[in-house]
Amino acid sequence: MKRRAQPALGTLVEISIGDDLDEVQSQAAFRAGFAAIHAIHQLMSFHAPDSDISHYNHAAVGTIIDIHTHTAKVLAAARDLYQQSGGLFDIRIARQLVAWDYLPAPLPDISSDNQYGNAGEMYSLPSAAQVHKQADDWLDVGGIAKGYAVDCAIAALQACGVQHACVNAGGDLRVLGQAQTVLIRDPRQPHSMASQVQLTGQAMATSASYFSRKGSAGKMRSALVHPLTGTSIADQHSYTVISPLCMWADALTKVIAASGNAQHPCLRPYEAEAFII
Repeated sequence: MKRRAQPALGTLVEISIGDDLDEVQSQAAFRAGFAAIHAIHQLMSFHAPDSDISHYNHAAVGTIIDIHTHTAKVLAAARDLYQQSGGLFDIRIARQLVAWDYLPAPLPDISSDNQYGNAGEMYSLPSAAQVHKQADDWLDVGGIAKGYAVDCAIAALQACGVQHACVNAGGDLRVLGQAQTVLIRDPRQPHSMASQVQLTGQAMATSASYFSRKGSAGKMRSALVHPLTGTSIADQHSYTVISPLCMWADALTKVIAASGNAQHPCLRPYEAEAFII
């Protein structure tokens, strides 16, 4: 198994290739996989001033913004899961994350004013390469785009003829081909492992608050936000989802975290299963 790692998506991304490729073939595959990861990062980063997401967040209500088709796919998927989950997945939580200092304000002179609420209609997608901003909201697609980037990297590896691989973006991962064993952290002691699963041609993602949890204004906060209440999910549990696509595994962990229900009915449309530790 050949492995390479690069920083991207706010984490360390590792690509492992199990095929018996020569050096030229393997290097070409690694380049293609990481290029796919970096492309999604550039398109959908909350921090990059020239990303599609930054263009949306800076735009006035009523603006129609040209976006890449990759971004349009992620925004369409996020809207679909928002509807399927009854609002338990919502990428319009960026304003709350800014208020808690997990994200910077989109512009230096803009404050989140610490008021939570996603009033108004969700964005619409008038074409496969446009988004219509219909409310005064800020988007953060970190809870779904990382999984999508993993899926894109897998597709890039397949296009290079790779049949056995794993792409792991900080715990959001997908296995191609032969089975691989994946370890899951103990949420109470995150430097220890609590469980393991074997994946074959599947994706897995885990969300938890153990690395982002912090005290603020007398309350315990984390980067996990309950979209319906604006409160923080800062418990000592982890929420894991297994699905055919990493995009859905990544996003559905937030639904499970917000609902506390590992049998949530919106898992079924995405052929997903979940468990809570």
